Formats: sequence, structure tokens, C-alpha cells
Amino acid sequence: MVLVFIPQLGYVHPDEHFQSVEIINGDHFQLEHVRTWEFNNTMPMRSMTLQFLLLRIPCSVLEVVAVYIKYYFRKDILWSYTFLVFPRLIYCIVSYLNDWSLYKVCRLYGLKHEIRLLTMGSSWVMLVFGTHTFSNTIEMTLCSLLLYFVAECMITTNTLVYKKEYLEEKYDKASSIGERVKIWKLKNSLPSHNFNRLFIMASLCVTGVFNRPTFFLFGAPMVFFWLLRGMGSKAVTFVHFHLRMLLFCLSAIPATVFFIICDSLYYRYLTAGEIHMMNVDINNFIFTPWNFIKYNLDSGKTAQHGLHPRYIHLLINMPLLYGVLGVIALATFGQLMIRFFRGEYQALPRVQSIAGLMSASMFVPLFFLSLINHQEPRFLIPLSFPIIILHAPKLMTGFCSQYPFRSEHSLLRWLYQNILCTKASSKQILRFWYIANILLTVFFGFIHQAGVFPLAQHFEQAVKMKPDNQHLHLITSHMYSLPLTFINLPSSQQIHFNRETGQRFKRLKDFYVYEYGNLDLGQLLEKLILITSNCEVKKEAKKLHYRTFLAIPTSLSGDLNYALSQINATFFQYDLKRIFYPHLSTEAFPNAFARHPCKIDPPHWINENLEGTCFIEQDPALNFAYIMQQFSSFVHQFGLALYEFKLKRWNNVKLEKFKKNEKCYVQIK
Repeated sequence: MVLVFIPQLGYVHPDEHFQSVEIINGDHFQLEHVRTWEFNNTMPMRSMTLQFLLLRIPCSVLEVVAVYIKYYFRKDILWSYTFLVFPRLIYCIVSYLNDWSLYKVCRLYGLKHEIRLLTMGSSWVMLVFGTHTFSNTIEMTLCSLLLYFVAECMITTNTLVYKKEYLEEKYDKASSIGERVKIWKLKNSLPSHNFNRLFIMASLCVTGVFNRPTFFLFGAPMVFFWLLRGMGSKAVTFVHFHLRMLLFCLSAIPATVFFIICDSLYYRYLTAGEIHMMNVDINNFIFTPWNFIKYNLDSGKTAQHGLHPRYIHLLINMPLLYGVLGVIALATFGQLMIRFFRGEYQALPRVQSIAGLMSASMFVPLFFLSLINHQEPRFLIPLSFPIIILHAPKLMTGFCSQYPFRSEHSLLRWLYQNILCTKASSKQILRFWYIANILLTVFFGFIHQAGVFPLAQHFEQAVKMKPDNQHLHLITSHMYSLPLTFINLPSSQQIHFNRETGQRFKRLKDFYVYEYGNLDLGQLLEKLILITSNCEVKKEAKKLHYRTFLAIPTSLSGDLNYALSQINATFFQYDLKRIFYPHLSTEAFPNAFARHPCKIDPPHWINENLEGTCFIEQDPALNFAYIMQQFSSFVHQFGLALYEFKLKRWNNVKLEKFKKNEKCYVQIK
């Protein structure tokens, strides 16, 4: 909760904003926002129903509260901080269901819940992803709930089947009619177990698929274990298996219809007028998971988002997310595969055991997700629950509590006694777990792309302070996309209502963002020149003043100076307005051996000369001052620099000199 309110400025991935918060804040508060391609009306691939229930309804409550606070306390709470923190608070509260599910499963099966809850609470996956607005966070929570319900149904069925078979055996051995009647009454008094949690589990699965269609890969093994429970006994037959399957599918229909209708209304495939006139057909409904699947089956389209080798999930993402527990989980899986191929089936987890359920819930989705050519770490966070259930105690017991090898050998014995045994490995594993999770929480929660939100807050104030006839233009490069709702601009696409005058109006757009990804700085400056030229034309024609800004990581400051000197941009005057610390863009990683000046200085152009001179460092000397200068330079690169570019205004004499430089004159003209 503290990490929510601080807040975490770290920006893990654009999807944490542009698949939820950006759309909800933009729609509800009528703010300028970016609707990504996943939410276009032609082929929408994201369901908005769950986001509406989780965020839109609470935002309505927040809006009412904000009105009263503004009236009584003269304080407006609807600003960028609220738009960031309020959705994260809701997701954080929802994420506590993971802890609750974990505790309930541990109590059901007599497992030690303290170390497992401690492991979950100290995991950076929960501290960062659990407090950020990812659809994967909801997927993780739904998987945890589904696992709890399946585990509960399994132990209930196993208990009742055992009791039923025991009573049937007693009934057959009973010698008197009175004893048989008593046993028969006891057997009939046993509660039903075949369809426990049927409707809620089916609804959870539908919700998960509409939230992220990849939920099917996580939910399928869990549902299979629910269908399979009790099989092999006299009380549960294949008839029960198929009946469970049929009723499960039928129970999923109400939730499916609900999501389809809500999404169709949101994307305007279905309207109230059409419902009233009973003019509705199959084309009025949209099934977003199918659109998602169709898109991702096209390898050419998925390649646009990045192609990864098949082993990334196994070798990179699992250790990155779960550290030593991820390595232990993979090693355990390898050990199970060896036992399977050797035919040692007795050493494998039983199919109807909690270990079998958790193992299948971990490795089945991991296998199928590894077949997809686009692999990100966040896709695996629903595996947190089974990994913690199975392997969290190893943080206390070490790798092995007893000698794990079949044969006795001096080298194997040394390996066990010095590395694998409880005494040698338990403290080191726990220490490594804490250190790794603290570092990753700090990195992804407070450093990675952490300058983007302060940049938005800066322009939130700049827009309020500027004159009405002035436009602001922001060019960004080598950083994640800027969520426009954090700038708190009323939408220029929607009609607004002035409560004081009773008039309706449409706001003119006066803030523009140009995002150029990882564009080369030379080409970026060409874009800057074109934007400035267009603004100059509007200034002359419509008397619209403007200001042009450039935001890039400070690690590129030296490259910017060099790029400006290459094009000899003497017509530009630019100033460093502010640096937002900390900020790290992996697209422009700081160079520890770079010879940048500690302070970012623009080139100092000589007034009467068309050529400029930049700050040049002296030849390095191996001394304390030089080492501290390099260290200061390296630390300085962990920032996001905001520059303002202006055209130089010259008199006629200077302009004639400027025209002699044909290249620059043609560019500015």
C-alpha cells in the first residue's frame, strides 16, 4: 500500500497504461487520451467490460467525492497523481486475493502458510506487478482464485469418496438389518460433491478469457483436474466426468453473453435504439477474444511487436521473475522428466494430489507460451501461485533436506554437504532471494522509465500557465509513450458542458505530442525542423504562438550536441529546462566510459559567426578528480532531459549573413 501512494514512478511497460488507465480516464473524465490499435471499432481485441467494473464504476464514486471536496475544502483532487494512484490502489486491493487464496489452500492441505505468505509478500512480482495496472495482474489473481476453488473441490471429493467407499464396505459386512439401515442413512447424508463451485468457476474462466485470451492456457489444466477428481473410484465414473464437462460449458454461457453484450454496447456494435426497435442480428455482437486470437495467429503481425527465441521464457524470464525459486522450479521439472522417461512413475506426483495440480498449472502453460514467438516476462506472472506453493519452503530448508543422489560418491557427497544441504544453502538462498527482490523492486518500481510521469506533471502545470493563443509541441525519443491523461487536458474530440453558463463547447487542441521511438538523432532533428517550420507558418497566418520541446534521456545529451553540430543548426537556440531524476531507458543505456561533461551544456554559438563551438573535455588523466568526474557523468546519465528549442530572431544585417549559409537557409525556409 505504501508503494502505491509514494507512488512508484517506474514505468514497466506501456501496456500498464494504454490497455486500461488511459482509456478509462479518457472516457470517464473526458480527457485527451490515446486509443491504441487494440481498441479500434473496426476490430477491437480488448474487452472493456472488466475494466468498466473494476475502474469505471469506482471512478464515478471518486468523481462525486471530488465534487464535495472541491466545494467544502477548495481542493481539486482530480489531477495527474490521482489518475495514476487511484487505479493502482484498486489493483493492489484486488491483488490481496492472491494472498487469501494461498492461505486458504495451505490451511486445506496442512501446509506451512507463514513461509509461503512471506515469499509472496517479498516477491518483486507482487510489489511491482501487483500494484501496477496490467491485465496480467488480473489474470494472476483469477488464476489464484481458480486454483483455490479447484484445490478445495479436490480435497472435498477425495474426502467424501473415501467416506462413501468406507461406508459401502461396512454396509456389505453388516450382519443385521438395523446396522445396514444405519449405515445406509449415513451414506445418504453425505453432501453432494460432483458440481461444487461449478458456476463460479465457469464464470471465472470466462472472465479470464475476456481479460486475456491466454488465460485459456492457464485455466485448462486447472479445469481438467476439477473434471478428473475422484476418477478411479467406484463412486466417480466416466459418466460423471462427461456430465461435469457438459454442465461446466452450460454454466459458462451467462457470463459469456454478459461480456459479449457489454463489449458490443461499448464499441457501438449494438445500440439502445436497435434494441428498442428489435433490429438486432448477429453482426451487432462482437467477440473480442476471437479477434485477439485471429490477430496473434498471424506471425507477420506479431513480428511487429518483437520476435524472441523459444527459450526466452525458460532461460531468461523465469529466473528474472522468480530468481532462485524459478531455477529450482525448472530443475525440479527436469528431474520429473528424467523420472518419467525412466519409467519411475511411483516417484511422480499423483494426478489427484495438490502437487500434481500445481505442477500441471505451472508447466503446461509454460510449455505452450514458449511456443509463441513474442515472449515477455509479465506473461508468466500467473505462475506465481503454483511456484510459491511448491517451492517456497526451500528458502528455509535449502535445496535438499536429504541426500538426493542414488549412488554414493565422494564428489557427490561433497556437493551435497557444501552446497545442497539445509545447513549450507538455506541462509544463502534466503539472503539471495531478499537482495534480488529488493533490487528488482527498486529498478522497475523507481528507476526504469521513471521520468515519464514527472514529465507529464510538468506539462500539466505548463498547460495551465500558458496563454490561450499559445500551442505546446513536445517531441520525445528513446522513451516510452507519454500517457496524455496524466497531463489532464480536456478532450478536443468530445463536447463539454459549462455548468456556470449552461453552454456546450468543444475545446481546441493546443498540446501536441510527437513520439519517434528510437529514431536516430540526426533524423529526429530533421523532424524538429519540419515541426518548427509548420509552427512558424501558423504563427504568421493565424497569430498562434508556440513553444517546442524535446525530451530525451540524458545519456544522449552528447549525441544531441554532436547531431546539432553536424547539421550546423545556427538558427536554433535551445536551453535545458529541466532534468527528471531518476530515469533509465534501456533504449539509451548509460555509458560508464562516456566522456560527457557533467553538466549538459548546449553548444555556445558565437553571435557573429555561423559556426559553433561545443564544450570539449581535456585529455583524461588517471587521478581522483577524473574518476569522480566520470562517476558524476555516469550518474548524471540516469535522467530525462527536457530541452526547449527556439528560432533565433535576427535583424536584417544578421539575416543576410545567415542567408549565405545556403543549407541552413533552405532548411528554415
